[in-house]
Amino acid sequence: MQYRRFGRTELQIPVFSCGGMRYQYKWQDVPQKDIPIDNQTNLEATIRTALDLGINHIETARGYGTSEMQLGQILPSFKRDELIVQTKVSPTKNPQEFRQTFEKSLAYLQLDYVDLFGIHGINNAELLDYALRPGGCLDEAKKLQAQGKISFIGFSTHAPIEIIIQAIETNQFDYINLHWYWVNQANWPAIEAANRNDMGVFIISPSDKGGRLYSPSQKLIDLCYPLSPMVFNDLFCLSRPQVHTLSVGAARPGNFEEHLKTLSLLEQSAEILNPILQRLEEEAIRSLGGDWLKTWQVGLPRWEDTPDDINISTILWLRNLVLAYDLVEYGKMRYNLLGNADHWFPGNRANRVKDVDLSDCLKNSPHRNIIPAYLLETDELLKATEVKRLSQS
Repeated sequence: MQYRRFGRTELQIPVFSCGGMRYQYKWQDVPQKDIPIDNQTNLEATIRTALDLGINHIETARGYGTSEMQLGQILPSFKRDELIVQTKVSPTKNPQEFRQTFEKSLAYLQLDYVDLFGIHGINNAELLDYALRPGGCLDEAKKLQAQGKISFIGFSTHAPIEIIIQAIETNQFDYINLHWYWVNQANWPAIEAANRNDMGVFIISPSDKGGRLYSPSQKLIDLCYPLSPMVFNDLFCLSRPQVHTLSVGAARPGNFEEHLKTLSLLEQSAEILNPILQRLEEEAIRSLGGDWLKTWQVGLPRWEDTPDDINISTILWLRNLVLAYDLVEYGKMRYNLLGNADHWFPGNRANRVKDVDLSDCLKNSPHRNIIPAYLLETDELLKATEVKRLSQS
């Protein structure tokens, strides 16, 4: 395993972290006695495998159902100073409720403290205010920190980049959990801002939200050769020293194996990545057209400024991935979350695009005349049964 300095925390964090949202029994709390033995055995084997591999950063959240409770059955058996444990709690208007939720997390984990504590899902201005207002959730977390129950405070986010950078520039956080990977590089300015503030950078779900790379299209497999799409994406992310760790949402012990192939390639990352990146770009130009590829995002409105809250930029982004790389199942998964995932994946699908007039909101786009047809095309390609976030399942 390789390790990187996790910003101002000074922790040496493994470049792969063990994410805790895939191996738990339920997405809702249940009594410990109701957790099947085979499920708990699998979780414990996954944690032991991670630690044997040098992956000593275990990341979970109060919102991950029984994950914390089940981890509490295994983590106390290891030397505490050899673990980096992170949990997260969503911000609330009532900071006392926030504190009580953290206390529940700590009790479930059966630990005296967590190394990393994240305010979970600062996804819009209102939630940022819940965190930052005087006497709010961040002040409550700092009290817990003063009591020795938290070592370092960060936040996780699915927000628009302006909200992410606003939170970073407060200089109140030690680290950040955010999305950034090959299929979606929009948050790079936020990573740069985090580095300027000496924050740790944790990449959320690069193999799932980064393209369902555990089940890639044959076209993507061919374009990424001789790497698997998963190893390509890992190498793409870790080739940037500004990125410190990638989450591996392991559901079983064997899920780490493919990721480990990345480690021996890091010193030659540019040499290995450049021809693959060139093929990927050439295919996108061939499939979508060079002009569209360079300018499709120009002048697009925010979803809040669009009739029916249609998330035009997200829908067109998914269309690009489907047409260029056959990422149909990924596209369906993300597209059908629109309208069903609240602030975690905001805005709506394009199923009502025929009923609204987009001319005003698209007036600044060079592609204003064709975008409505593209939105309709994407809805036809990707519409399916409505999808819920895992935590809503």
